[in-house]
Amino acid sequence: MKRLKMTDILIGIVFTFLFISVGVIAAVNFRYLYYFDINYLKIPELSGLDAAIIRENYDALIDYNSPFFKGGLNFPTLPASASGLQHFEEVKSIFMSFYFIAFISFVLALIIILYKKRKRDYSYLFISSLTVIILPIIVAIGCAINFDAAFIFFHKIFFRNDYWMFDPVTDPVITILPDTFFLHSLLFIIACVLLGSILLYTIYRILINRRWSSLTLK
Repeated sequence: MKRLKMTDILIGIVFTFLFISVGVIAAVNFRYLYYFDINYLKIPELSGLDAAIIRENYDALIDYNSPFFKGGLNFPTLPASASGLQHFEEVKSIFMSFYFIAFISFVLALIIILYKKRKRDYSYLFISSLTVIILPIIVAIGCAINFDAAFIFFHKIFFRNDYWMFDPVTDPVITILPDTFFLHSLLFIIACVLLGSILLYTIYRILINRRWSSLTLK
């Protein structure tokens, strides 16, 4: 392998943004994770709501966060305060940012792959596979130490108000969104990023082995 180059690290950062944004988008749209948690986390017992009602209102929230959805958030059977609706509007803006980041980083990654292929330079794949897992490891360690503190820290970074501190009386939707579900979503995102890292390393090994095989045959 060639010596470490700063450009390879920068390329790794591009792949990091790509896999994280794809992981977030996948986690938001993979509804079956929540459907599983409805029974696993005993959400009907915690919220006092029927499983069908819980699922219906969760689906409305996920539909709202789609980039193709037009209009405001309207829960089918649950009331919502003005501050609660504003928070979900801010959450949607964050999700839309991830769609934008995913698109930009994908285009950059594609350009990089095509350029490096022409140069027959594959070292960036190995460096990127290592770079990609750094942030997930840091996040995983922080959450393992104290998930509640990490959860609060995340909200203080991304939100400039306290609208995320829901009152179950005015915003009962919070009763169907337990913290453990967000932990499961985070683990899902980390898994996506790790799979991306493994993919990069696997491709790197295949290309290097193919190169050595061709040189040996010569």
